[in-house]
Amino acid sequence: MERIRDEATIEKLKQLRQKLMSADISHARVAGFQLSWLQEDGMAVLQEALFGNYSKTAKRAAAYGLRSMRGRMKKVAVEVLEKGVVHQDRATQEISKTSLGLMRGEITIKPPKRKPRPYDKRSQSKRPHSKREIRSIPSEANGNLKSYSPKPTRRPK
Repeated sequence: MERIRDEATIEKLKQLRQKLMSADISHARVAGFQLSWLQEDGMAVLQEALFGNYSKTAKRAAAYGLRSMRGRMKKVAVEVLEKGVVHQDRATQEISKTSLGLMRGEITIKPPKRKPRPYDKRSQSKRPHSKREIRSIPSEANGNLKSYSPKPTRRPK
């Protein structure tokens, strides 16, 4: 049974499809994630992007959207990615294989390692001083710290 779509839904699908085909991977991934929430309608757009003649960026974003599918559509998304593994396009095969590996936990993405900061062997006195230095509080001639005494204010009568 085909669901009847209203104008707003069709317009939203067009906008998300346009964003999915974006050259900027961040915008494309956001669109892929949003399409994953649209069940069958989103699945159709993501499937078209994965199997169509589109850029690798769009295919990666579509695979991300398929990985993000939840509920009853998750099994269908896995089937679509399995079809992508045997697809004739090399990019689709590679992206589908990676996406399935991520879903199954076979592949883990590690955050980039930071280079450790080198230890400075110079003594404290030879190190360059920071921009802000601790200064002493000026004292009076007798050696006491300058005291703050508020000036009395007169109240009007």
